[in-house]
Amino acid sequence: MSNRSGSDRVTEGARNYAIVTAAYWGFTLTDGALRMLVLLHFFRLGYSPFTLAFLFLLYEAAGIVANLIGGWLAARYGITRMLAVGLGTQVVGFLLLSGLSPDWTAAASVAWVVMAQGVCGVAKDLTKTASKSAIKVAEAAARSEDAEGRLFRWVAWFTGSKNAMKGVGFFLGGLLLEGFGFRGALWAMAAMLGLILLGVLTALPAMMGKAKASKSARELFAKNRGVNLLALARVALFGARDVWFVVGVPVFLYASGWTFTMVGTFLALWTIGYGLVQAAAPAFIARSGDGLSSEVPAARLWSLALAAIPFALAALLLSGAVSWPDLVLVAGLGLFGFAFAVNSSLHSYLILAYAGSEKAAEDVGFYYAANALGRFGGTLLSGLLYQAGGLQACLIGSGLMLAACFGATLALPERRDAPARA
Repeated sequence: MSNRSGSDRVTEGARNYAIVTAAYWGFTLTDGALRMLVLLHFFRLGYSPFTLAFLFLLYEAAGIVANLIGGWLAARYGITRMLAVGLGTQVVGFLLLSGLSPDWTAAASVAWVVMAQGVCGVAKDLTKTASKSAIKVAEAAARSEDAEGRLFRWVAWFTGSKNAMKGVGFFLGGLLLEGFGFRGALWAMAAMLGLILLGVLTALPAMMGKAKASKSARELFAKNRGVNLLALARVALFGARDVWFVVGVPVFLYASGWTFTMVGTFLALWTIGYGLVQAAAPAFIARSGDGLSSEVPAARLWSLALAAIPFALAALLLSGAVSWPDLVLVAGLGLFGFAFAVNSSLHSYLILAYAGSEKAAEDVGFYYAANALGRFGGTLLSGLLYQAGGLQACLIGSGLMLAACFGATLALPERRDAPARA
């Protein structure tokens, strides 16, 4: 094969990566805006923090099934089609939310929003699974000597820029709510995603990522050891974040005298900073030629460092020796966000390093189903633990989950195992 054809493959792979990244940026911008729209709108209507968390439970739970099915469907029908389905489903979710009537009872309103949020949760995880799988396919098509280094850089930039865009979406949600109202904001976002959907359908290869899908549930769940252990670590990692971030942090800061605008702005800035660190994560990690022998030990080290932070914060707050607990929390969140971002970026790279190219979409879907399970558990526990023991209980719960994450990373293989598939 000529050098020219190899250069063409690299160019095509980079082009497809750029298109998928841009499409996911647009999706994430509206997803972040949606979260802020719902939080601000229903907070203004007098809903409690725990009820606000409840509004997002089906959103998180839907992702567990959506990732598994989405990965299988992407392998069977192609990644481009599943990316389009995810974008289209989000448009449907926005239109359903816009049908909310102020004349309904509180119970009917909550039920409607939970249902519509569930649709958006399916959309989010279908889109994410398709997008992350597309990176593996695009990188495999552009295979060269620097393949492992390029894969880590592509994954880190994709993941980090996506989360920074989500933080921008928090700002966008507030602006749209102020300028267009709840219903008008949703219509504007639906129109934006419609344009992105049209671009995906016309710019990406229709059959990108199509492979021979698993024929049974047993085959679908029979992942290699690295994928299985990383999925377990991911459950603990994201549960540990959301167990204090979803309800504990905003409620604690609000109770400490912060306004809701201050809380929302801080969370947006934290998310943007977290995304920037994710994008820069390859600069903090020693690289290896095989893509695992240095990266796996790094994952162990960073998960251990992360686990120490919530335990230290809980000890400080329980000691009663802190004059400004809200400022201590903000500083601790900065440290936590930095270490968490590096861990998350490493995990996002490792799943693609462990995943087989033939069924990358299924492996990624399985992994992000674990991610959704962690978010669901963390969201639920965030409200329960805060109600039972305040922010300190949330922090201790986070530390215990991160200890489990560290235990899973200790068992991660430092070489690629043969897939345990039929």
